[in-house]
Amino acid sequence: MTEPPEFLWAEPELRRGYDVVIVGAGGHGLATAYYLARNHGITNVAVLERGWLAGGNMARNTTIIRSNYLWDESAAIYEHSLRLWETLADDLDYDILFSQRGVLNLAHNLSDVREGRRRVNANRLNGIDAEWLTPAEVKKLVPIINVSEDLRYPIMGATFQPRGGIAKHDYVAWAYARAAHRLGVHLIQNCEVTGFLRDGERVTGVTTSRGTIEAGRVALCAAGHTSVLAASLGFRLPLQSHPLQALVSELLEQVLNTVVMSNAVHVYVSQAHKGELVMGAGIDAYNGYGQRGSFHVIESQLAAAVELFPIFARAHVLRTWAGIVDVSPDASPILGLTPVGNLFINCGWGTGGFKATPGAGWVYADTIAGGRPHPLAAPFALERFTTGALVDEHGAAAVAH
Repeated sequence: MTEPPEFLWAEPELRRGYDVVIVGAGGHGLATAYYLARNHGITNVAVLERGWLAGGNMARNTTIIRSNYLWDESAAIYEHSLRLWETLADDLDYDILFSQRGVLNLAHNLSDVREGRRRVNANRLNGIDAEWLTPAEVKKLVPIINVSEDLRYPIMGATFQPRGGIAKHDYVAWAYARAAHRLGVHLIQNCEVTGFLRDGERVTGVTTSRGTIEAGRVALCAAGHTSVLAASLGFRLPLQSHPLQALVSELLEQVLNTVVMSNAVHVYVSQAHKGELVMGAGIDAYNGYGQRGSFHVIESQLAAAVELFPIFARAHVLRTWAGIVDVSPDASPILGLTPVGNLFINCGWGTGGFKATPGAGWVYADTIAGGRPHPLAAPFALERFTTGALVDEHGAAAVAH
């Protein structure tokens, strides 16, 4: 008799209570659950997802991975994440198609050049691989790119991180889900959190569309909707949520072997393993939670892309979509404790959420387990918006900021 296929994870019977309840089964929520179980032995954990597992931003991003951020605090947590990426397939025993093909950030004016060179020097001081390339070196690395001086935004150089790259987002989510499930974590889909149980200034559980669940600790990990959940508890997070546009082309022969980003023309592109061009654009100017393409943004994005890569004019757009980015005032995440006891937050990653998946999960799990910030998370505490100790990454974060 043929054996039935092994499922990556099971649909467990919901318990009345857990040591930790994580709200949001995206990459960060799944990674947090896995590291809680693996690193800290906390396995009585439920990850609650109002839709399907990894059906939010995890399935709606452009999969770029890098650690070349400007400030020491950002560089530290993203480099920690990149080092975890480099061994993640072996750790999870799952091929996540991690490809270190390098990430190129183009400079189009003197301001870009100065900022790029500054970032290269800062990265090197932090032990992060970073190079400055001339236009000729950019052309050698990416033969299809247009380096003509007649462009609206001529290429005056670029930063390059050779260890950066891409991974298959679905595989990453499935790998973390399988690994967490095998360690005893409950993954609960179609379970929307509608409120919280409180005992004075402490959270003691959550109310959901499937009933009430008691919890020793509650960890919010719901990206752009984290601010909505926090508001229901009576405190406001300094976040704005915007749709971030992206698209993919039809399948093509391999023409692009690295990731190319350009802040000035608001386009960043890589070619996936199957052959489609994966392109990100800027955010819609308005606040919202719509997960669909916006024509005027896509039109501007494609015009810029075709000028940089004339060969792209022959490609056809297959589909467009939007993810919801939650942007903080300093374009850096919020990670740690909250004014409410037993409640933790992980949000504000903007366009940096996917690349931070392993590192954010690692330090968030440590913070939850210890009840105090992990050293890498400490600079990103909520209190920085009252103390003024901001980590301003508007220049290095991404084109969406």
